[in-house]
Amino acid sequence: MLKKLFGFEKGTHNVRTEIMAGVTTFLTMAYILAVQPSIMEETGMDKGAVFTSTVLISAFATMLMALYAKLPFAIAPGMGPTAFFAYTVCIAMGYSWQFALTAVLLEGLFFILLTISNLREKILESIPEGIKNAIGAGIGLFIAFIGLKSSGVIVQSAGTLVELGDVTSGSALLCLIGVLITSVLIVRNVSGALLIGIVATTLIGIPLGITKIGGLFDIPPSISPIFCKFDFSQVFSKDMIMIVFIFLFVNIFDTIGTLIGVASHANMYDEKGQLPWIKKAFAVDAISSTVGAMMGSSTTSTFVESAAGIQQGGRTGLTSFTTATCFLIAIFLAPFFMAVPAAATAPVMIIIGVMMMNSFKKVDLQDYSESIPAFVCVIFMPLTYSISNGIIFGVISYVVINALGNKWHKVNTGSWVLAILFILKFIL
Repeated sequence: MLKKLFGFEKGTHNVRTEIMAGVTTFLTMAYILAVQPSIMEETGMDKGAVFTSTVLISAFATMLMALYAKLPFAIAPGMGPTAFFAYTVCIAMGYSWQFALTAVLLEGLFFILLTISNLREKILESIPEGIKNAIGAGIGLFIAFIGLKSSGVIVQSAGTLVELGDVTSGSALLCLIGVLITSVLIVRNVSGALLIGIVATTLIGIPLGITKIGGLFDIPPSISPIFCKFDFSQVFSKDMIMIVFIFLFVNIFDTIGTLIGVASHANMYDEKGQLPWIKKAFAVDAISSTVGAMMGSSTTSTFVESAAGIQQGGRTGLTSFTTATCFLIAIFLAPFFMAVPAAATAPVMIIIGVMMMNSFKKVDLQDYSESIPAFVCVIFMPLTYSISNGIIFGVISYVVINALGNKWHKVNTGSWVLAILFILKFIL
């Protein structure tokens, strides 16, 4: 039954490992249950309804990934699209959140059409091999940077953009303690090191005043204030078309980047160097974005934090099934799960960043036509706070450098098309 439901192979996979991996993935991405409602509330949406919506769409999408695609990836509302939804569409451009939700719905429908037409797979094949190998490393740096920032180890600086925070107290100190504990557990080959590290760091945070448990149970708020609240009055407006395109663009390349990076890290390619399961993963992502819009959520995407569970040993749908189950439990135990501070999940994100750098060793550093674009891809992800930006500038630099460097024969037709579209994106 486990094989039929989740692609679990007896003798190859381990139930305990898959379950621990699923719990680990959930704990590393549980921060979204606090961050998503806070951001969306600024658009005028009901915060409680957004919390419930976030839980439900994350559980639905991740469960679909488990049962249909049978993959250990978790899906939830993406932070990049959420920020664009709130701060650009609603606050900067002045549109209502209902208008923004309509754009998310249309983007999801277009996403489904692209998946059915196999265009997304063609896009994947168009990305140069060197860039593919760089994506995993870039995501690793991105994850580590998010962990350092969320815990206060790195803080904003007016003069230098970022600087070292106060690491002698508070969240930053707890994060460094967590990094030390988790690192030692990994070096000593302790099973479940990442999960144990999160739990231990959370407990240490209690006497430090960082971990605060305000109860266990709570009745989930209704999503009726935001359920299917669309505004179709401006569907054919110029701004709507532009916003839908941006949502679609970011979602495509964030998802592609995450799947490639995590798959490369977990060695999930087949003997031909292909990802045979990629179309199912794309389909789940597309359907989830559409259903999420109906529930009042911003665009969903495959979470890079899935790497935490995969590093823990998760390889089948049982991992994502466990993560989805944790989300469903969280809807009733919100105060308890929200007690895990960012400083307790940050150490795992930092260490995962180290582990994901492994894919960069496949890049030929002596061939500058390969290494320079790969480096551009890696460095742009954390510094622009976007996986898609890393891919965009990586592909553009690859095409331009090889074309002008008299190595144009290395560039396939798909890469040329992508580079031109990326350039037009900035011009238009």
